[in-house]
Amino acid sequence: MATTAAERPHQTAASPESVVVRFAGDSGDGMQLTGGQFTLSSALAGNDFATFPDFPAEIRAPQGTLFGVSAFQINFGSREISTAGDAPDVLVAMNPAALKTNLPALKPGGLVIIDTGEFTKRNLEKAKYEVNPLEDDTLARHDVLKLDISAMTVEAVKPFGLGNKDALRCKNMWTLGLALWMFDRERAPLHEWLKGKFRNKPELAEANIAALDAGHAYGETAELAGPLRQVHLDPVPTNPGLYRTVTGAEAVSLGLVAGARLLRLPIFFGGYPITPASAILHHLARLKEFNVTTFQAE
Repeated sequence: MATTAAERPHQTAASPESVVVRFAGDSGDGMQLTGGQFTLSSALAGNDFATFPDFPAEIRAPQGTLFGVSAFQINFGSREISTAGDAPDVLVAMNPAALKTNLPALKPGGLVIIDTGEFTKRNLEKAKYEVNPLEDDTLARHDVLKLDISAMTVEAVKPFGLGNKDALRCKNMWTLGLALWMFDRERAPLHEWLKGKFRNKPELAEANIAALDAGHAYGETAELAGPLRQVHLDPVPTNPGLYRTVTGAEAVSLGLVAGARLLRLPIFFGGYPITPASAILHHLARLKEFNVTTFQAE
């Protein structure tokens, strides 16, 4: 359980003012969702932040390949944040391809968290590794946390009777749970979000909650003498008022509508339904009362 505000220590001179975290994995690993929910937790914690979602280079790239890597980076902190950051302080690599494509960006001495369960011979070949990077000096410049996230996730959701494929789909929640512990975030909002997301499949909601809690529990019980540390970043001082979350896609959509209204022109938007174009398509489709016409061009 996260500490209360009264229990949390104030930042010291050694505490970072901001941290850059990058989640990276296969396009089917749910990295955009993981990053989005971690961003929401940062907002609820009162931190300022900027994000950068990095989508796969190819549509429906083969699983485990370099071209199929999806990543989400967030720069958050107790000061004003202007960019999504350059070199990450923490890299979460869910498979060999994610490690290979993102490791060069990690700061020297940064922390890399690796799902060792995905470092199979086949996945290493897909990522064009001739030698397993967990067994040579590839990671020598960094702190490394090697965890079989896949196996621990399957174990955490075993009571819910999921098949292996569905069980492994929960590993992004296990990873998110660990990240929530690392940065002293509350889990309750994520519990409620999962219940709403899977309201028609409560067993999936409970399985994902169990995975989230298992990742958090690992952080609580892990040996703290290693590279895993808990960091608390104070909220950014803000003026009282009503605030809302606006994504980049939503901002583009609202800007298009506002501009068209000022010019007294109708809007037509046609797009192929794939991220990130689909997000703009979805937002504009909800604004038809402003003379907006959308066309799904698949």
